[in-house]
Amino acid sequence: MRFRRHILRPLLGACAVAGCGAEDGGRVLVDGSSSMFPVAEAVAEEFRETRPTVRVSVSISGSGGGFTRFCAGEIDIANASRPIDRSEAAACAANGVEFSAIPIAWDGLSVVVNPKADFVECLTLDELARIWRPGSTVTSWSDLRRGWPDQEITLYGPGTQSGTFDYFTEVVTGARGASRSDYQASEDDNVLVQGVAGDPDALGYFGYAYYAENMDDLRLVAVDGGEGCVQPSEQTIAEGRYTPLARLLYVYVRSGALERPEVREYVTHMLQQAPELVPVTGYRALTSEQYARSLQELEAPVGGSP
Repeated sequence: MRFRRHILRPLLGACAVAGCGAEDGGRVLVDGSSSMFPVAEAVAEEFRETRPTVRVSVSISGSGGGFTRFCAGEIDIANASRPIDRSEAAACAANGVEFSAIPIAWDGLSVVVNPKADFVECLTLDELARIWRPGSTVTSWSDLRRGWPDQEITLYGPGTQSGTFDYFTEVVTGARGASRSDYQASEDDNVLVQGVAGDPDALGYFGYAYYAENMDDLRLVAVDGGEGCVQPSEQTIAEGRYTPLARLLYVYVRSGALERPEVREYVTHMLQQAPELVPVTGYRALTSEQYARSLQELEAPVGGSP
């Protein structure tokens, strides 16, 4: 029940992410969002084939954790499931870190339950808010709807360093970071997948790619954002019907790091291969024109404001 893509070569993937066998081709350090990790992992595997001596290290510390390291100049690329905020941008500016912000994919943030909770087909935004807002008194399914079982709900969700947490709380509870704290939290979506899949009364949320990779172990819940119940899919996300839980995923690249050939080639490879690789990971690709425009914009990095 971990994110895995059999279409990608597992041996090459292990070397691409860990950097085994690399010699003097340089190193690319990537950290941040677990939602972006499947894309970064796929890019690293493909990049390894063309540049086997480059060590690519991809870590998961959440969008916030990635931005902290990025603005301190510790990593080359920050994966993010939300835009950089003002305080983070100020930290980058204070440390002389300029950057390019590059949108990579569309994600439909997914609400899931254990397959045994087959009575949960759709939840409204108001019901999600009742579950997740600070001080919530919802502890069992029967608290949410009359006729549902009097069984305690076990909640799973991203930690506070996660961009998914930031986005979900802002959209659902009305304020970024406003969430009940009595839930099982992790910045690693694989941990959340395992939790929901192993608990018959579990409910959680994370990026769509992790549902798509583990759909046999999870039950996807439709969300009613005011115009009826809609499940996330490539089609509903692309058509703008899965609102308001559709969002962009980004990579942030340090302009100083782009002066190193291995970093520039890695980012170029990501943008050139994104139309093919992004759908493989379960997300929705942007248009080829958008990726081409991002390649052009790499020549004019920006920084200092979100």
